[in-house]
Amino acid sequence: MPPTYQDLLASARDEVPEIQVNDLAPLLEGPDAPLVVDVRETSEWDEGNIPGSVHVPRGFLESRIAGVARPGQPIVVSCAAGQRSLLAARTLREMGFTDVSSLAGGFTRWKQSGHPVRVPRTLSPAQRSRYSRHVLIPEVGEEGQLRLLDAKVLLIGAGGLGSPAAFYLAAAGVGTLGLVDDDVVDASNLQRQIIHATDRVGMLKGESAKVAIQALNPDVQVNVHPFRVTRDNVLDLLSEYDLIVDGADNFPTRYLLNDAALMTRTPLVHASILRFEGHASVFLPYEGPCYRCIFPEPPPPDLAPSCGEAGVLGVLCGVMGNIQANEAIKVLLGIGDPLAGRLMIYDALGMTFTELKVRRDPDCPACGPNAQLELRDYEAWCAGVGRHEHAGAAA
Repeated sequence: MPPTYQDLLASARDEVPEIQVNDLAPLLEGPDAPLVVDVRETSEWDEGNIPGSVHVPRGFLESRIAGVARPGQPIVVSCAAGQRSLLAARTLREMGFTDVSSLAGGFTRWKQSGHPVRVPRTLSPAQRSRYSRHVLIPEVGEEGQLRLLDAKVLLIGAGGLGSPAAFYLAAAGVGTLGLVDDDVVDASNLQRQIIHATDRVGMLKGESAKVAIQALNPDVQVNVHPFRVTRDNVLDLLSEYDLIVDGADNFPTRYLLNDAALMTRTPLVHASILRFEGHASVFLPYEGPCYRCIFPEPPPPDLAPSCGEAGVLGVLCGVMGNIQANEAIKVLLGIGDPLAGRLMIYDALGMTFTELKVRRDPDCPACGPNAQLELRDYEAWCAGVGRHEHAGAAA
């Protein structure tokens, strides 16, 4: 005769130690606090939970626990009344997690004992459906998706790089996108600037991109900035955003963004393109190299033709723009290993990715210890040189 549910509970109670809520509470205040894993269903979790706990529904425990816990880490499993947690804790012990206990009486007893309760902000049912594939990822989850919805990203340029980057950031649910571009949509843009359309030729690029983004995701607020970023407005502009996606097509703007990002300590996600080649990197102010550590001076004109002069493969823009969106999401969520300290070079013809390690320059005039950073006249400084560095433009 197969064991009953009560038989399974009795067996688990013999194997799994239980901890009382009044014994757990002081442990959560200490430096060696155990990880509390709540295995209730989402609807139960949304009604309240133990502050600092993580949510892994029982049905997903085996597949998701590796994303939130380490073997050997002290773990306390919690449910509503202390029964599901016993079975879940036994499962974790069988998986190799050795220091696992169950919260006696579960969240119900925790709440009845007067301990603090966190009522989380949650996604709406429509948002939970829209972002379900993100919510399923332990490194993102509902908390990460809410963080994306709160995030503000400034895109410099709504062109070849800005188009795919803006599309995917909007699809991902980044709550506010700022689009800086004073140009209008031209028919020659449509080969690569996929956020625009034929019936919007002649429209400001920021307004055209706003139309496309709002049709894709009504959660996203789009701020159109129909002007060029200059040393007079850059600091005020950056103060409104958490991260910059650099799709600029000229040297003065790139150096301006680098220096302003250092001043405001705003992460900067860079990419550039020309013909069949793209470059990408992430600049985290004072945590790694900056743009001027790699390119201290603009190159001479004959080494840096523009896309208008040399051309660019349309799909290359999509590859590099999506890399920028990917890096932006990683930085916003604090996950993965961003391209900080690395310069990635993509060759579309050879289908190769080459990575160069880049270190901070101790003599960098922008981020070095003796740097005297100020916003200069970048147009004058770059006068007489090409518009794009080795990898070209984002046009």
